[in-house]
Amino acid sequence: MITFNGSVFLPSVFTLIGIPGLESVQCWIGIPFCAMYLIAVMGNSLILIIIIYENSLHIPMYILLSMLATTDIALSTCILPKMLGIFWFHLPEISFDTCLLQMGLIHTFQAVESGILLAMALDHYVAICDPLRHAAIFSHQLLTHIGLGVTLRAAILVVPSLLLIKCRLKLFRTTIDIFKLLFQPIPT
Repeated sequence: MITFNGSVFLPSVFTLIGIPGLESVQCWIGIPFCAMYLIAVMGNSLILIIIIYENSLHIPMYILLSMLATTDIALSTCILPKMLGIFWFHLPEISFDTCLLQMGLIHTFQAVESGILLAMALDHYVAICDPLRHAAIFSHQLLTHIGLGVTLRAAILVVPSLLLIKCRLKLFRTTIDIFKLLFQPIPT
């Protein structure tokens, strides 16, 4: 950690305050978030279980729906534990690396989710415009490629940003050290 004129650059820990002005009722605010999370996880898990065990649902539309449900579970699981830690257990601190990891996971899963929604739209378009060839066009191999492509697209979009944040902050630390050396008062 480097300080200059009272400012802190490259802090090791961030303090998250939750909802400003509502600190006294944050334990109550956490209850609806937890309830929504449990409902979302149970609903998406139910969708996954039904699609896995019902062989007639192993078609592209339902496979894409299962991908979307999996992504939704992962995305909400990335966000909620820290929120409940702040609201219920008064754990407002998060390290810089953990913050970067959480930010990266949230943006990655969001990008995967938008890609799956795009693939679902394409699936529906082909099903409406060319229903006789839909099964030939949307094979299981194509769905695997779509899933891989969507995941790689998300990683390609998010990982460079995280690396730039991590590297640029280290670069700023060096710049600040030089700045500090240049403008240090000369002892008399």
